[in-house]
Amino acid sequence: MAPSLDTWDFSPLISLWINRFYIYLAFAFGITLWICFQIVIRKQSFIFKDQNSQDKSVPKATRDLMTNGSVSLEKKEVFVSGVKIFYGSQTGTAKGFAAALAEAISSLDLPVAVIDLKEYDPDDHLLEEVTSKNVCAFLVATYTDGRPTENAEWFCKWLEEASNDFRFGKSYLKGMRYAVFGLGNSAYASHFNKVGKNVDKWLWMLGAQRVMTRGEGDCHVVRSKHGSIEDDFRAWKAKFILQLQVLRKGEKKPCDGNCKKGKCESRQPGSEEVEPGSPARDRLQQRDHAEGPFESASVDESDPEEQPSVPSVVDVEDLGTIVSRVRKEKRAKVQQEEKAGLFGNEVTNEASERRAMITPALREALTKQGYQLIGSHSGVKLCRWTKSMLRGRGGCYKHTFYGIESHRCMETTPSLACANKCVFCWRHHTNPVGTEWRWKMDQPEMILKEAIENHQNMIKQFKGVPGVREQRFTEGMTVKHCALSLVGEPIMYPEINRFLKLLHESKISSFLVTNAQFPVEIRKLMPVTQLYVSVDASTEGSLKKIDRPLFKDFWQRFRDSLKALAAKQQRTVYRLTLVKAWNVDELQAYAELVCLGSPDFIEVKGVTYCGESSASSLTMANVPWYEEVVRFVHELVGLIPDYEIACEHEHSNCLLIAHKKFKVDREWWTWIDYNRFQELIQEYEDSSGSKTFSAKDYMAKTPHWALFGASERGFDPKDIRYQRKNKSKDISGC
Repeated sequence: MAPSLDTWDFSPLISLWINRFYIYLAFAFGITLWICFQIVIRKQSFIFKDQNSQDKSVPKATRDLMTNGSVSLEKKEVFVSGVKIFYGSQTGTAKGFAAALAEAISSLDLPVAVIDLKEYDPDDHLLEEVTSKNVCAFLVATYTDGRPTENAEWFCKWLEEASNDFRFGKSYLKGMRYAVFGLGNSAYASHFNKVGKNVDKWLWMLGAQRVMTRGEGDCHVVRSKHGSIEDDFRAWKAKFILQLQVLRKGEKKPCDGNCKKGKCESRQPGSEEVEPGSPARDRLQQRDHAEGPFESASVDESDPEEQPSVPSVVDVEDLGTIVSRVRKEKRAKVQQEEKAGLFGNEVTNEASERRAMITPALREALTKQGYQLIGSHSGVKLCRWTKSMLRGRGGCYKHTFYGIESHRCMETTPSLACANKCVFCWRHHTNPVGTEWRWKMDQPEMILKEAIENHQNMIKQFKGVPGVREQRFTEGMTVKHCALSLVGEPIMYPEINRFLKLLHESKISSFLVTNAQFPVEIRKLMPVTQLYVSVDASTEGSLKKIDRPLFKDFWQRFRDSLKALAAKQQRTVYRLTLVKAWNVDELQAYAELVCLGSPDFIEVKGVTYCGESSASSLTMANVPWYEEVVRFVHELVGLIPDYEIACEHEHSNCLLIAHKKFKVDREWWTWIDYNRFQELIQEYEDSSGSKTFSAKDYMAKTPHWALFGASERGFDPKDIRYQRKNKSKDISGC
C-alpha cells in the first residue's frame, strides 16, 4: 500500500531551493553591478571627448586668453589657392576665351594657369585637384557630330571611362571644385554643347562639385541668349569671377527670401548638391544614365523672364518633378512658336512676336563686310565683278557663259539664313543657319524696293571714280539681272514665288541658287530664268564633310532635290565646286548624279580661298590649279555622253559643260535671250501657268570669244585686261 502524502517530509527540498535562490540572486546582483560600472565608465569617456571637442571649437585666440592671458593672431584659412583653366578648342575660340578668363582672374591676385587639354594627363594630375583648393574651369567646344575637339579627345575619353569604372568609385574626385563653359551651335540641336554637358556630368559622377551652373555659348547668333557666343561667354565669365570672390571669402550666400518649408535654402558657395557616394547621389547618377546630362545644371539664372524658376537647392525627391516641369515648359514654348504660322499675308499677334533674323550683333558683323541690310532678314551687296565691269575690266563668268551684263546685275537674297555650313563659305559663316523659317517675315514688295534702292546708291558711289565708263555707269543704275546667290538659302523665304514674280514684272531676270536641301520648295518654285543647284560632292560622306548640312536626312533631301530639278522645263544648272583633296576623285559618282537630275548645264569651278576663318579648315592647298580643273572636266565629260565642254572663264577658274541640245549646227547657244524670256514669262502669267515654255525657247548664240579653246580664254574683247603690279599674269577684276 503506497504511503500517503501526509507521511512525506518536504523540509530538505525546501531548504535546497532556498539555497539556490540566494545563489542566483547574488549572481544577478553581480552582473547588474558590472553593467552599471561599464555605463559610468563610458559616460565619463563621452564627457571627456565632448570637452575636448568644445575646446577645439573655441577659437585659438580665446583658448589662449583663457589659459595664459595672451592672444595670438589666427592664421586666415585659404578657401581658394588658385584657378586652372582647361580648354578644348578646334578653331581657337575656346583658347581665346581661356586667355580672356585668365586675364580677368589675374586682377583678383589669384594664381592662374591656362592648360591645353592635349598636354594634360588626367591619370597623373587630375587627382591632385582634390586637395589643391584650386578651382578648375573647363572651356570645351563641341566639334562635328557632337565629338570633342582633337586636343580634348583623350581627356574626354579618359573621363568618360573613369566615370563608368567602378574601380574609381563615386567619390574619386570628392573635394575637387569645377565649372564648365561649353561652346556649340544650337542649329545642330541633337549635338548642341554635347561635350560641355558630358564633361560636366562625368566630373559630377566622379564626386567633384560644381561651383556654379554650366554655361552654354551658342554660335547661332539668332538663338544665342545674349546675341553672340562672345556675349554668352562674357556673361558666364562675370558670374564666375563673382563666384570666385565669394569663395575666397568663404562666405555663405545671404538668404534671398525664397526659403521653403521653414528651411533657408542658402548654402556655402560651391558646396555639393548631393554628397558623393550617398544613396541620393546614386539615384541621380542612375537618372543621368537614363536621361542624359543633369538637366537642371543647364538652366541659366540670368534671365528669369525666359527660364523657369528653379530653386538653388532642392530635395532629391523633388528633382524629377522640377526637371519634368522645365521640359514641359520648353515644349509648350516651342509648340506655341510652331502654331504662330507666318506665311502669305497672314499676320497674327503670336507671329509678330517672332525674333528678327538679323540681331544687333549680326547686323554689326554683316555691315562691316559691306552688306546693305534690308528689313529683318534680307540683304544686298555690290559684287566685285559689277565694279570691274563698270571700269571696263571684264565681267564675271556668268557674262561669258550666259551673256549677263555684270554692271547691271544686283546680288541679293531675301533670306540670309542657310541650312548648311560649307567649309568654303565665302561669308565665313557670319550669316545665321536653320532648317525652317521661324523668324519675322518682311513683305517681298518692300524687300525688292529697298534692294534696288540700296544697289543704286552703291552704284552712285562710283560716279567720277577714275576708269569708270560713263555709259556703263548710266546703264548700271537700271537693274537688269538679279543673282539670288549672295548668301544663305533664298528658297527658304516663304514668299519666294511672289518675290520672283515681282522681279519679272520689273523686267529683271532671275538666277536662283539653292543648296539642294529643300526638294518640296524646288517643286513648288515658279519658272525662273536659270535655276542652280550646288552639287559640292557626289557621295554622302564627302557631302557631309564639305557642306556640313543641318538636316539629318541631308543625303535623301539632296537626291530628291536633283530629281525635282529634272522635272523643270526652264534652264537648270549643276554648280560643282572642286575642293582639292576632298572631292576631285569622285568622277563616277558625279556622272551618276548628272543622270539623276539631267541638268542643262554644269558649271565646274575651283574653290575660292577667302582667307583664314575660324569656321573652316580650308587652306590654299585645297584650291586646284586651272589645269587641274580642266583635266577634271575632260574626264567627267568622258563619262556623260550627252554633254560637251562649251565655255571657259580662266580668271574664275571655271568651265561650262553644256547638254548637246544647246549645240545647233555645230554652234553653241548657251547665252540667254533676256527679252524673249520676259515675253515668255508674261505669257505664262497671263495664262495662269497653262502656257509653259522650255529652255530652248529663249536661248541665244554664244560669241566665239566665250567658247572653250578660244584665245581670249573667256575674256570679253570689248574690255581691257588689267594687270596687277607684281603679277606675271593678266587678270581682270578688282
